[in-house]
Amino acid sequence: MEWVETTAATVDQALDRALDALGVDEQEAEVEVLEEPKPGLFGRVRGTARVRARVLPATPPPKVDRRDRRRRKGGTNSNGGRQRRDEARSDDISPAAARGADAADGEPPASGKQKASGRRDRSSDPGSPGSGSSLGRGRKPASSRPATSGREISSEDKEQRVSITVEQQADFVAEFLTGLAEAFDVEATVEQEEVDEDFIEVRLVGDDLGMMVGRGGATLSAIHELSKTVVQRRSAGERAGRFRIDIGGYRARRREALTRFAEEQANVVLDEGTAVALEAMGAADRKVIHDVVNEIDGVSTHSEGEEPRRCVVITPTD
Repeated sequence: MEWVETTAATVDQALDRALDALGVDEQEAEVEVLEEPKPGLFGRVRGTARVRARVLPATPPPKVDRRDRRRRKGGTNSNGGRQRRDEARSDDISPAAARGADAADGEPPASGKQKASGRRDRSSDPGSPGSGSSLGRGRKPASSRPATSGREISSEDKEQRVSITVEQQADFVAEFLTGLAEAFDVEATVEQEEVDEDFIEVRLVGDDLGMMVGRGGATLSAIHELSKTVVQRRSAGERAGRFRIDIGGYRARRREALTRFAEEQANVVLDEGTAVALEAMGAADRKVIHDVVNEIDGVSTHSEGEEPRRCVVITPTD
């Protein structure tokens, strides 16, 4: 196929014109870029693109080996033809395959049956050298090999699997918050308070901690989730108790505000006798509402909706 040469403002446009002229796709064409446009001043382009293309030449037929042609020419009508065929076969194939071919022509190979029988005997004898059995290669059978599905747990692993106390978890969190404050380049100290027997609050106290709190406590919530991940990675066993963190006293002020708000809404429900659905809140804020309202006689609470739009509903019990 002759070459087709085209020009255009860009290489892609010139290539499209060449392919259109040939009537083929790009995968079916051989393309050469002869000239590309050159950039000029102020973003202008000088010159044009010039490419040439042609249809990929068809793949030439595979060459036939000279011995294959000689084999096709040789016939079976004369002994000479068979001799030439046997000579070609002896050059191209292995002796074992040649013996099989001779058997197909009516000439059984010498002692072929005896050799085949010998192979069967060796394969059936598990102790014979060269046998296909795994015993012949000096390996134990699968049924006698010891199981390797697991390993014995060392005493060190057993100690690591022991549940860690809530005090240890609080220490991990305190170390994490100290490093985080240094990363934020703020001066702060870490305090721990035991709220209940299995509940500790870890506080980061200092000035200018608003960046670590975030709008609506969003950054604080993210730091709390990170602290739980830190504890999980540093403890191999189960974790006893629970902890929470507070930064800059935000959660304490938030609990005070939620307590007053919950008491006000509970009084509304008692006065009007109808249920009130509060705004959507996070799990920690909802717990404060539940704890405060359930201490008041005549009202109860439950949660409705799906995260993140889950809210608390205060209902009268009478």
